[in-house]
Amino acid sequence: MTITATPCVKDGCLMVRGKVVLTEVPKNIIVSQGSSGSAFLGATSAFPISHHVFTLGVLEGYRLLCLFRFKIWWMIPRYGKSGCEIPLETQMLLLEVKEESAVDDGISSYPATGNTFYILFLPVLDGEFRTSLQGTPANELQFCVESGDANVQISQIFEPVFVNSGDNPFELIKNSIKILEKHKGTFSHIENKKIPAHLDWFGWCTWDAFYTDVNPQGIKEGLQSLSDGGCSPKFLIIDDGWQDTINEFRKEGEPLIEGTQFATRLVDIKENSKFKSSDAGCNDLHEFIGMIKGKYGLKYVYVWHALTGYWGGVLPSSETMKKYNPKIVYPVQSPGNIGNVRDIIPDSLEKYGVGIIAPKKIFDFYNDLHSYLSCSGVDGVKVDAQNMIETLGSGYGGRVALTRQYQQALEQSTSRNFKDNNLICCMSLNSDSIYSSKTSAVARASEDFMPREPTLQTLHIASVAFNGLLLGEIAVPDWDMFQSKHETAEFHGVARAIGGCAVYVSDKPGNHDFKILRRLVLPDGSVLRARHAGRPTRDCLFRDPVMDGKSLLKIWNLNKLSGVIGVFNCQGAGSWPLKQATKDMASTASSISGNVSPCDVEFIEDVAGENWNGDCAVYTFKSGSLFKLPKNGNIEVSLATLKCETYTICPIMVFGHDILFAPIGLLDMYNSGGAVEALGCNLNPSGCTVKIKGRGCGRFGAYSSSKPRSCMVDMKEEEFIYNAENGLLTVDLQGDCSLRSIEFVY
Repeated sequence: MTITATPCVKDGCLMVRGKVVLTEVPKNIIVSQGSSGSAFLGATSAFPISHHVFTLGVLEGYRLLCLFRFKIWWMIPRYGKSGCEIPLETQMLLLEVKEESAVDDGISSYPATGNTFYILFLPVLDGEFRTSLQGTPANELQFCVESGDANVQISQIFEPVFVNSGDNPFELIKNSIKILEKHKGTFSHIENKKIPAHLDWFGWCTWDAFYTDVNPQGIKEGLQSLSDGGCSPKFLIIDDGWQDTINEFRKEGEPLIEGTQFATRLVDIKENSKFKSSDAGCNDLHEFIGMIKGKYGLKYVYVWHALTGYWGGVLPSSETMKKYNPKIVYPVQSPGNIGNVRDIIPDSLEKYGVGIIAPKKIFDFYNDLHSYLSCSGVDGVKVDAQNMIETLGSGYGGRVALTRQYQQALEQSTSRNFKDNNLICCMSLNSDSIYSSKTSAVARASEDFMPREPTLQTLHIASVAFNGLLLGEIAVPDWDMFQSKHETAEFHGVARAIGGCAVYVSDKPGNHDFKILRRLVLPDGSVLRARHAGRPTRDCLFRDPVMDGKSLLKIWNLNKLSGVIGVFNCQGAGSWPLKQATKDMASTASSISGNVSPCDVEFIEDVAGENWNGDCAVYTFKSGSLFKLPKNGNIEVSLATLKCETYTICPIMVFGHDILFAPIGLLDMYNSGGAVEALGCNLNPSGCTVKIKGRGCGRFGAYSSSKPRSCMVDMKEEEFIYNAENGLLTVDLQGDCSLRSIEFVY
């Protein structure tokens, strides 16, 4: 019998690679073949409506991972083994399928990958309809299709759910997104987007420092205090609080009515009076930005605005806004939104309305706003509250059509007015936005960092890592700001170091931990950013790192010549929304143990080079320990709750006949290997010279099987230290952070 990978329905079962994935598949389910062994699942109905729920079949017996929106703005993971554990608003479903010959001893962290494959379900956009997955108490897997406009109806839909399979879960997701990119034509894969330059520089955001009370004097004080400590930000986000807005529902002298703050509307595209005050030492935004760029060496200044202008949209009666034909529209939330965690913002705006700009005028609004900002010295924008638009589609052709019009206008305007694709999307984790993203290349990947919420810190790290599985194929996941002087600062700092993301803080002026910042930021303000989205290791994909009471979270990434793994104990410090704490969580040990292996780093062979002997040097950041391991070897790690460790995984090269060498990088940086740019070797009759291109300053380390005769840095001989016991070779790089030529002569 020939077994094909392409999903098909046979005898009432959905089959993939000869495995029964779903049973009791209804006869109204349609399977259409995609490319490269993929397929689309659709369905037919007896009558047309704007919101359908179709049953795909019964799902049981496979470990599964869901990414679902627990509230309108944000996505988190959920783990399980059957259809009843799949929440409403699931936007990705990954199944682990083990062949009969696979042996699971329940102890090993490393699966027998040759006996395991993975099946991916992606609910996507199909025409004017958006899809999500959900389960039922009877273990049925369902998909919901909705237009968001009662007048946009269908009775049959052919390509709402994409299905694919593969042996490597990371390749499977990447290849699937590329198939959909080509087939749908509505979005672009991250590899086809221009990456904003601010990602490679240290930043500061005003939000948690000031909230909406941000003002020029406070910004100057924050920049000055960071500069005084030797960590000058090179990019700045002036968050919410700079715009000219009004709350029509708040009467002077009366207390605020809860909820009306979200109905505050934008009056003008120009800055508010705080940024036009002589007391602030500036007459307008242009003068202020010019001053802080000149004084503090800022390369990029971003400002915040909402997709609709402000939280409550724009003020229709404003003389400035009238030309955009705005009107008050009242949100209509989908059953999926209100079926999980309701959010105060859309709930409030259902009562007070949103001042929405006509779709035909939205580009004009963005272009006018961004043109003004650009002329004022602003380099880019952070655009927030994007998912709100999904609730406003009635009368505009539905949520998908309206999202796409706004998204296209936003991307066109930012491309026209700012260099380097300088756009950060935020509160945009619905599939409407994800699959309409043509050029935007950075998107917030989780709920805010909340410094005053101790039970949300572990959830933040875990949710971003898992969301990166999907989002990281569309955009660079933004892990949000954090505060360097916070009880969880190192926990967050390590996550940013390995996340492949921007590194920025929201410290209050004078409230900094420069010891942590110097492990993230080089003296010139640059950061050692890893190459991809930081994602959970393969053996963590189907384990709950927050609430199962026993699993550590391991996040992997790649540098140019090495891998990096961050290990986090997220247990016992918080609970996922919509999930009850269990006895596992109540009995969480004070310390949890696990294993770290070079094989945790996917695709490490791609950066290893042809001289790799299969072994790796593993450098542990906190202890400074160096181990030599085979690729499948491992070392044990034990961590208390809210503690973490970083491992730099360096493939060992064989140079000449007997020299084993692996560059580690800057030993005092969380992502040491990010400092290594190139490695080579010159062989001659008198010996061997290993050549490294590295950047930054401080202790630069490498593994070497023998002691070199000498060391040269930029053609100048330098002293070095060699530890014969573990092979650690170190040299101190002095001076600036430019690219260095480091040579070890054997």
